[in-house]
Amino acid sequence: MTLNRPIRPRGLISLVPMIDVMLILLVFFMVTSTYLNLDMIPAVKPSEGAASSTTPAPAGTLMIRLGADGVPVLRGTALDQDTLRATLASAIVEEPLTQVVILPSGAAQTQALITVMDSAALAGVTRLRVLRLEAAQ
Repeated sequence: MTLNRPIRPRGLISLVPMIDVMLILLVFFMVTSTYLNLDMIPAVKPSEGAASSTTPAPAGTLMIRLGADGVPVLRGTALDQDTLRATLASAIVEEPLTQVVILPSGAAQTQALITVMDSAALAGVTRLRVLRLEAAQ
């Protein structure tokens, strides 16, 4: 007569504790992270920078922030459409390859963005970009 021992069930590997830890870490890093402040990005011509090269330097960049109220802000100054167009036109006369970057707020209306893009086009801007950094809520 032989004794048969019952086979012990194998331990199940549970992913729940790992998922809990990952969720806690995700929330921790989201809460403690800092957001990008675009005013920290210097908008200088590459020729003014420290590095010099033998290749021709690309043109400068103008950043236009478009707030929730639809008013374009260039270098910290709120501008109306005519002043914005004149400022962009004078920048294009000085440097024809000037790049214009528009940073619209998530709460800005689409019509305000189109108006700024139209002003830039009428000023002669050929290098125009729109950056979307925050979601509309």
